[in-house]
Amino acid sequence: MNAPLPVTEPVLLNHRDDFPILARPVRGQRLSYLDNGATTQKPRAVIEAEARFYEQSNANIHRGVHWLSQHATDLYDQARSTVRAFLNAARDEEIVFTRGTTESINLVAHSWGMDNLKAGDEILLTGLEHHSNIVPWQLVAQRTGAVIRVVPVLDNGELDQDAYRRLLNEKTRLVGVGHVSNALGTINPVAEMTRLAHQFGAKVLVDGAQSVPHGVVDVQAIDCDFYAFSAHKLYGPTGMGALYVRHAILDGMSPWMGGGDMIMTVSFEGSQYAPVPQRFEAGTPNIAGAVAMAAAIDYLTAIGMERIAEHEALLLDYATDALQSLPGVRIVGTAERKAGIVSFLVEGIHPHDLGTILDMDGVAIRAGHHCAMPLMTRFGIPGTARASFALYNDYADIDALAGSLRKAQKLFGVG
Repeated sequence: MNAPLPVTEPVLLNHRDDFPILARPVRGQRLSYLDNGATTQKPRAVIEAEARFYEQSNANIHRGVHWLSQHATDLYDQARSTVRAFLNAARDEEIVFTRGTTESINLVAHSWGMDNLKAGDEILLTGLEHHSNIVPWQLVAQRTGAVIRVVPVLDNGELDQDAYRRLLNEKTRLVGVGHVSNALGTINPVAEMTRLAHQFGAKVLVDGAQSVPHGVVDVQAIDCDFYAFSAHKLYGPTGMGALYVRHAILDGMSPWMGGGDMIMTVSFEGSQYAPVPQRFEAGTPNIAGAVAMAAAIDYLTAIGMERIAEHEALLLDYATDALQSLPGVRIVGTAERKAGIVSFLVEGIHPHDLGTILDMDGVAIRAGHHCAMPLMTRFGIPGTARASFALYNDYADIDALAGSLRKAQKLFGVG
């Protein structure tokens, strides 16, 4: 008889040394960087990839006949292929490079929304949305006469799926939903929500800014029509991102910015646009940013997105237990399925004061409404303190957070 296999406890990843900035003390303390929902730090591989582009490959793309321009174009095209594979899109042409999630959603709102929405049509958003997936649709609604409906949020921070089903109807033309709530960490069932929306002929846009760093994303499995994300939340550079659009939809969309590199021919009588996705990338793009974003994806893929998800789940459990053990601390958002984000309140201490005090101990968190003011209004609060985790965080970071919270409570005489 074979002996039973030993039970092994899950262990954290150990990649802190890959990130040069984490070796820098803050106010004389070890940096516990827990503001990853706002932006992640960059591994040495990404920093070196961007520097190497400028040192060895810098040239403008598509237009040049010289070797360096062709080489830069190859790198840019390879970056698009890397993003395509990362999202499991069907073809490279479905990936549009943008400045990030905000620009991606605005592109969809302008190029698809303005042409396809009319008075009386309904745009269905959710109460969990970031402002970037609210304001562009408000602008479209004002100009087209479309109406915005909102899926309510339950007390635990999950979307009311029964209400979602009731809100869907023949007038619903677009559903906009965040894959993961940046404020609460709630993971939304976007594949099921997409399936239901498609039954009514509605298109679905998924804001993936907070999901792509935390686990595997498969746009074909989700079956969404649009998927947007930002590189800087994915351990890549700022000012860079991508938008996935189902090819049949993208090919029928008109450009939202005109200029160089998005055209085939130009005359004063009219212009012929370039094929997709080049049609949506007017002007000189962030070539180095695309190369660095691809390097970030390569870095993460080598580690394994499943392993990163497991690592962050361990941190979330540890942090949840640590915060719940402190008197006067209330976690806001207790959904059954959450990513590595925990929002909380400390009785008697404003979140902004809390963030300032924790900073003195080298603990970096986010405090405020997290660009989710309607969600804060839903819970009757001005904002929360938010700790958000990444692959380089460890239990010591959470111990530092909990210890600093206890100090803050003593300072304010609460807890």
